Amino acid sequence: MKTYAVSSVNLQAKKGKRITLGTLQNLSVSIVKTGFMFIKKVPEKHGYCTLGEAFNRLDFSSAIQDIRRFNYVVKLLQLIAKSQLTSLSGAAQKNYFNILDKIVQKVLEDQYNPRLIKDLLQDLSSTLCMLIRSVGKSVLVGNINIWICRLETILVWQQQLSNLQMTKHINNGLTLSDLPLHMLNNILHRFSDGWDIITLGQVSPTLYMLSEDRQLWKKLCQYHFAEKQFCRHLILSEKGHIDWKLMYFALQKCYPIKEQYGDTLQFCRHCSILFWKDYHLALLFKDTGHPCTANDPTGCFTSVSPQHFIDLFKF
Repeated sequence: MKTYAVSSVNLQAKKGKRITLGTLQNLSVSIVKTGFMFIKKVPEKHGYCTLGEAFNRLDFSSAIQDIRRFNYVVKLLQLIAKSQLTSLSGAAQKNYFNILDKIVQKVLEDQYNPRLIKDLLQDLSSTLCMLIRSVGKSVLVGNINIWICRLETILVWQQQLSNLQMTKHINNGLTLSDLPLHMLNNILHRFSDGWDIITLGQVSPTLYMLSEDRQLWKKLCQYHFAEKQFCRHLILSEKGHIDWKLMYFALQKCYPIKEQYGDTLQFCRHCSILFWKDYHLALLFKDTGHPCTANDPTGCFTSVSPQHFIDLFKF
């Protein structure tokens, strides 16, 4: 494991300004080539790391090949597109768009969650249009022609995704529609995204009937939102009942929903390390891939949400 010296990782995000990592108690940062970041407490030294440097080192390119990490990485790229694009160095920008290209190609090939990547590309194109129009007023690293080419590439990706046709699998075996009603209902109740429920409801008349169940949408609202938020946005049906389905989408526009990911980056509070958990090692050898020296290593791990990851690098 090769660790870079602290003095060689004293990076500046913008001219005259530096970004600190962590909760910022005089932390010294070393970047490790094996896909995680080591944050060492050294009072007499100050280490700094940019978002772009962390983005390059944590191997997000490989992470998108793992279906458990795919949504996490896409959400992270979306947050960067919305507010942090100008903080990326030239190398980090190149890495960002390379990963984005791999994500688009994966979606076109596997037809996995195209709606998620469409939302990302929409946010990214909106940000780029704004930055290109205000060039000279905003900080945009790189040649303007490169950014115009990137915007054109995004438009091509959007067109490809719009033309994406879902392949109908020919299989003589058991299908989703063959399952009993209670199992189908159980599947729908496990979804945390309203659009996924609507999409599944389009598969068959039976699933549509189950997807319109008031209790299903009520539980979804209760999962994502607080009771005080319900009271501010009550929507009643013609019969005088609460329309929980419309309530969900109305509340979604006003408040953030809970995010669920199959896997996230982990932060070890004992060793101050940010890393991807290795589930294969954990399953076979009870080893997470991070050599923690604590008596109870798993008790020291904290999941890092995409927004929390971004917040680590804010001024």
